[in-house]
Amino acid sequence: MMGRFRMFACAAMFCSALVLAQSSTNGAAPAGPKADVIFVHGNVYTGVPANTPFSSILREEAIALRGDRILAVGKNLDIEKLKGPQTQVIDLGGHFVMPGFNDAHLHLADAGLQKLNVDLTGVKSLDEFRQRVLAKVETAQPGEWIRGGGWDETLWPVKALPSRWDLDEVAGGHPVFLDRVDGHLAVASTRALQLANITMASRDPEGGQIDRNESGEPTGILRDTAQHAIYAVIPKPTHEQMQQGIEVALADMAEHGITSAQDYSPPWENFQIYEDLEKQGKLTARISEWLPFDDWLEVLKAHRASHPQSDLMLHTGMLKGFMDGSLGGHTAALREPYADDPGNSGLPRYEQTKLNDMAKERVLAGFQLGFHAIGDQGIQMALDAFAAAEKAAKDGKVKAANGGDDYRLRIEHAQVTTPAQITRFKELNVIASMQPSHVLTDMRWAQARLGAKRAATSYAWAAFLNKGVTLAFGTDYPVEPVTPFRGLYAAVTRKSENGRQEYFPEQKITMDQAIAAYTTGAAFAEFEEKEKGKLAPGMLADFVVLDRDVTAVAPEKILSTKVLRTVVGGKTVYAAK
Repeated sequence: MMGRFRMFACAAMFCSALVLAQSSTNGAAPAGPKADVIFVHGNVYTGVPANTPFSSILREEAIALRGDRILAVGKNLDIEKLKGPQTQVIDLGGHFVMPGFNDAHLHLADAGLQKLNVDLTGVKSLDEFRQRVLAKVETAQPGEWIRGGGWDETLWPVKALPSRWDLDEVAGGHPVFLDRVDGHLAVASTRALQLANITMASRDPEGGQIDRNESGEPTGILRDTAQHAIYAVIPKPTHEQMQQGIEVALADMAEHGITSAQDYSPPWENFQIYEDLEKQGKLTARISEWLPFDDWLEVLKAHRASHPQSDLMLHTGMLKGFMDGSLGGHTAALREPYADDPGNSGLPRYEQTKLNDMAKERVLAGFQLGFHAIGDQGIQMALDAFAAAEKAAKDGKVKAANGGDDYRLRIEHAQVTTPAQITRFKELNVIASMQPSHVLTDMRWAQARLGAKRAATSYAWAAFLNKGVTLAFGTDYPVEPVTPFRGLYAAVTRKSENGRQEYFPEQKITMDQAIAAYTTGAAFAEFEEKEKGKLAPGMLADFVVLDRDVTAVAPEKILSTKVLRTVVGGKTVYAAK
């Protein structure tokens, strides 16, 4: 991965040296434009590789901004020469500064709605789960749907899935529908099932499953596409509710240093909310919005054309498709059955020939593809489709989304891989878009799901890097908290947050590698490595100021890192009180 970044790093280093040389001639104030803002007395981690034996990344002391771009990065004395009569000077007090985090995979609208509804994140028992639902029921209007999510039964003393009967006791006749933390499994109350016409006679849809008891009655647990019947009858949130939720999620991101987000928040109305927020000056992070792979091609083209691709604050990005479900919900597609569920190999979403045809059609239309694939069978499906699509594009002399020859096809999650598949990633130049914080949640049960042999090559960050595969890191917010510091900690330790459990430590990576995956790697994954990911002249002025140097503190201290300031396009969008 680092090889891909070096050519951009070298160019940035040359520009930096040139600007600073101009700014220090004979100690005189430099000619040319003055800075709008200068940040001085910082510990600036530029993200630019340093060709010295003492440091892997170039460090500087100060940053000068003009407009939404970085004018110069260098020593305090040199940067202060760019001060003009209107220049604002901000003293960083020695604090650590780094490129803003680019979350390569999240779901902003879902996160916002979850915070506005029943937030079940971290509930420790079925009783606590039910109490939170009851609290919402007591304030709800008659017949109102009770929505929410974030529950994880593996945290409970009795690690059994909740049922519709558990909900019915507190639902008061309300229809209730609550997503599991991974979003690939949910539980519905009896009233919700009735409204969706899910009965004993209902058949499992392709790519989904309705769980049943010994009598054949639906238990309320709906896996993957089986949830669609519920979504079809749930009243849609209003425009005002969606905007409120998105603004809450944007504030959460800003507080945690996220300056760019690669987001999947269908339906299309949510993109229009982002457009409204941009016009109002309320869009506090750059958003590349993914479109649904399954949509009709003409619809996808129309949506792509509706907003300028040149808009660096907001534009449409890749097409997201789903190969399988989740490991936690036993729906990720595996080549061999689950170790703890021998009759089950997961739920593949596509027949391969159809998938290949759709992938070829969309790449030939100039779209980037990113496929959710968690199990090794799902990953194989994605790789096979990508190979067919790339061949068709090259045979047809069709360029990538940026006009180049690298299509930058992506696999999202890529959790359970074989060594041969990792080699295939490299051969096809496929990006591994992964979320290291998932290990903190999944290590409690992943080996039981997979068995020791498969688990040893799961969440294989080091193996990907060793093969030269580009890593792009994200959080999958709200599946995991949006804070990137959990991800950095997981990447460099592969230990639980209390430090008591370790998960195949040979797949650890260095802090520099982890930061690169959250910055330069994530930028490369969205064709924007020339715009962001490093603190160098000409790059967008997106950076964060932290209360500690995450490259120097003890690993356990990373988790309690606080963001002091988040800057997007030269504007402070968050400042700690």
